[in-house]
Amino acid sequence: MKASAFVYPWDVNGDPRAPGRIAALGVGQVTLAAAYHSTRALTPRHPRHRIVTAEHAAVLYPVDGRWDGRALRPHPAGDWAPGDAYGEAAAALAQAGLEVHSWVVLAHNSRLGAEHPDTSVVNAYGDRYPWAPCIAQPATRAYLVDLAAEAAVRPGAAGTELESLGWYGLQHLHAHDKTGGVGLGEAGQYLMSLCFCPSCRSGYGERGLDPDALAAAVRTALEPVWQGLPDDGGWAGVEKLLGAEPAAATRAWRDATARSLQEEAVAAVRAAAPEGFQVLLHADPVSFHVGANPGVDPAHILSVADGVVVPCAGGPALLTPFAEQRRDSAVIAANLTVVSGMGGSPGTLAADAARARDLGATEIRLYHAGLASDDDLEGVRKGLGAL
Repeated sequence: MKASAFVYPWDVNGDPRAPGRIAALGVGQVTLAAAYHSTRALTPRHPRHRIVTAEHAAVLYPVDGRWDGRALRPHPAGDWAPGDAYGEAAAALAQAGLEVHSWVVLAHNSRLGAEHPDTSVVNAYGDRYPWAPCIAQPATRAYLVDLAAEAAVRPGAAGTELESLGWYGLQHLHAHDKTGGVGLGEAGQYLMSLCFCPSCRSGYGERGLDPDALAAAVRTALEPVWQGLPDDGGWAGVEKLLGAEPAAATRAWRDATARSLQEEAVAAVRAAAPEGFQVLLHADPVSFHVGANPGVDPAHILSVADGVVVPCAGGPALLTPFAEQRRDSAVIAANLTVVSGMGGSPGTLAADAARARDLGATEIRLYHAGLASDDDLEGVRKGLGAL
């Protein structure tokens, strides 16, 4: 069962022992960040630092001329990943015998929203989410498609994994986040993630909805949630709060918007890539879900991409809808957290991987080789050895 470990360039660059240490885990592949959002990351073994602060979303390589004169463009990293940090790390990892795939974060970019507020998702109250670019806007879509193609197809990469290629919403692992005071549940999260920018307002109109009336209906529907109404769970909760017909119309607009973006981005990557280049999407099988693993229709996405990377931190159940639609050589990779301090369980990796395989996983992903402690990595080594 093929295994790949997630890695940041700053885990490798400046640490000559890192490539061999990662290879010794028993993985054959690494998924190396090429475009990434802002973060604060631990580097527990690096000889020069212990904390890396990536101050803004950035590309970790030198961009090409496609961005000349464009308002929406990626920014280079600062001193946390200078120059061609991706290329330097990729070369070192390849020399250690590891196959390198790029890891590209797309519709999750706080700097884009700060510099260009009009690109952001706007909720029914008029609040902007600067970390969440609205994927319905033509200029934003063009930016995301070109970024996907450039960041994915780096020299030497055998494939890519595209994260956040879909709707992002309210939920955001943000510094000093204080939005958990009310349990919104799935229904509240969906309603708070509906966008009311001009593009989305036009889209709702095309689906027979008056956008002003819809925004008012969303605000009214959320009132019981703010008062602590228990979540009914799933799509039924959204229908109960908003009404079945308007809920279905919003979902139809958002599903179609996400599907077309995914088709465009994958096509752009393939057009730029050599033959045999693998394109996977981080994905959730429930299409109204938002975030780093955006909701997709399993049958559709497996007809577009070469496969999916599925979050399994809460268990492997999300694999089943993809396994039911799998055909030919499609990849279904179970993403398993192996950092104990982040809720992972490296000590049960062999059992967890076997369970994922029973539910249809063809590969596993390990999050995250750079963040894990030495004990966690030893657990990974033993777990992979037992598979």
